[in-house]
Amino acid sequence: MRIVIQRVKQASVAVDNQKISQINHGLLVLVGVENGDTEDDCRWLAAKTVALRIFDDENGVMNRSVADVAGNVLAVSQFTLTASTRKGNRPSYIRAAGHELATHLYQLYADLIADALGRPTAQGRFGADMQVSLVNDGPVTIIIDSRLRE
Repeated sequence: MRIVIQRVKQASVAVDNQKISQINHGLLVLVGVENGDTEDDCRWLAAKTVALRIFDDENGVMNRSVADVAGNVLAVSQFTLTASTRKGNRPSYIRAAGHELATHLYQLYADLIADALGRPTAQGRFGADMQVSLVNDGPVTIIIDSRLRE
């Protein structure tokens, strides 16, 4: 699994011009699921997301997690994170997981975040054409791949 985490002042998702999810202070997380990803990958990424210290403390040092600052999380599925651009100029999405695995792991990720924070995870709509809006805070953007475990 591959995720892109963005620290945001606010973020929202709309489908068919109707807002379906919105958060204020917290994290917007784009979630890509690849063939071969497992629930273990999902658990590792969820724990990493909740514990990642990318919010400022009282000294302006990134030393607090989304849990520490009572922030919210908006998780949005994004199969394009699995793109391979190795050949030519048209990305290949052959590594993207099929619908059943991708929906299961995306939902599990959102559920694990909710359990860890003690509040619901805002979500996009899996497979939908979504419009994502955000005010990036910093900007702070982190990419994490569960296969690299960096």
